Amino acid sequence: MKTVLVPSTSSLRFLRSANILGAGQARWLHKTRPAPAIPQPKPFVPDVQTFLTLIGRGLNKHASKFPSWESLFSLTSPQLKELGIEPPRNRRYLLQWMQRYREGALGPGGDFQYVKDGRALLKVATPPASIVSDAKYVVNVPPDEETVLEESQILPRPNGYTVRGLKSIAGPYATPLPQQAGAIVKVTEGMWEHRQGRKIDGGERRRAEIRFKRRSVERRAEREAEAQAGF
Repeated sequence: MKTVLVPSTSSLRFLRSANILGAGQARWLHKTRPAPAIPQPKPFVPDVQTFLTLIGRGLNKHASKFPSWESLFSLTSPQLKELGIEPPRNRRYLLQWMQRYREGALGPGGDFQYVKDGRALLKVATPPASIVSDAKYVVNVPPDEETVLEESQILPRPNGYTVRGLKSIAGPYATPLPQQAGAIVKVTEGMWEHRQGRKIDGGERRRAEIRFKRRSVERRAEREAEAQAGF
């Protein structure tokens, strides 16, 4: 005869307590997960309002929900949901951009060092006289003429901006100044926005169904037209 072992009451108690303890430890480990790093603002991105304006998709209308820079970059997806950031794709988009910002993967102007009132001044520069070269490049200069730069100070050369012709500056959102005196780049709504793809015929998952229904409607219309023509 086959012997069946029946666990005692004390054994069952031990198993239940072990399961509860394990679940508690899992929750404890989850709660102790390090909080995401809070990056520093940059000259072109000094506050929450500017950040949300740059990344676009109308997220700057939620700027008042974040009392500080730190409060924005410390929030999770469920917390953003509680604040009313909808639809879910907007929460995902915002979290993606927050991570990109932490990693330094910024859009145009993210590496500007001299910015005033959301505007950066760009000018064409050439190598010093001691270097024999015809090269020209774009530099970001202080907007105030009274700012004194040291001779050894190297002006930043922002990414994405080049010299065309003699003194013309080309690059994202660069507005030329009169008499080729340089260019201005100012914070603009959606300047860093990743455009949403346009679904064709309902996207990949529904494309076959929608096209089948469309062909059915077209064939029905053709049959009705032929029937009417026969009378």
